[in-house]
Amino acid sequence: MVAIGNGLAANLAALFGLLATVTVTGGLDAAGWAIGLACGLVAGAAVVRGLAWGGAEALGPGDLVTFFRVVLTCCMAALVAESFVRESVRPTMVALAVAALLLDAVDGPVARWTGSSSVFGARFDGEADAFLLLVLSAYVARSFGVWVLLIGVLRYAFAVAGWVLPWLQEQLPHRYWRKVVTAIEGVVLTLAAAEVDPQAVSYLALVFAVALLAESFGRDVLWLWHHRFAESVDVTGTPAAFRLRPP
Repeated sequence: MVAIGNGLAANLAALFGLLATVTVTGGLDAAGWAIGLACGLVAGAAVVRGLAWGGAEALGPGDLVTFFRVVLTCCMAALVAESFVRESVRPTMVALAVAALLLDAVDGPVARWTGSSSVFGARFDGEADAFLLLVLSAYVARSFGVWVLLIGVLRYAFAVAGWVLPWLQEQLPHRYWRKVVTAIEGVVLTLAAAEVDPQAVSYLALVFAVALLAESFGRDVLWLWHHRFAESVDVTGTPAAFRLRPP
């Protein structure tokens, strides 16, 4: 286990190093730096708050891997800002996305192998996935249309809707299909960003990805609707404000 302060410092230092490397190798202007660092600071504050809710005092090995995924995504967010002034960010953007997707298959096993799995870790993993999809969809939307942003914003719209409709905040049962759908969304967006397929093929794949995500969220909304009058019991002990949606 790593103390919260040390974990935050290490990952923010890694973010600074990544941004500096991108600046030296390809160029990154002040707006890119501002976006990247702002994302890193917000992520750090969210981690501290999440750990406080969970009563934890340290980051486990799996959490550190997840945090580094967030660092990669913060750097990608900086590149999205940079993409409005130059087109040469694609190779770096895709490389970072591939790295983040590969690490998504690592943090869970690391947590289990080290016996450090936790409710916070599972939630952190889900929010790291959501952040990655948001940034990737923002980049891809520049080429395929604003509708692609649906992939990135749907999870956050679900959370905001829960403020108006409290029954949407109730604990959902675990469903592995959510993780499968999230992985598919990330792969489709990364391939679209890389432009390795003909644009028509990428377009159809993105339409399929939006439909698949809508089905996944729709199924959860229907489940919550049918159980909205049931007694609220959260076996994980996770506060409602932190129960956005299981990964």
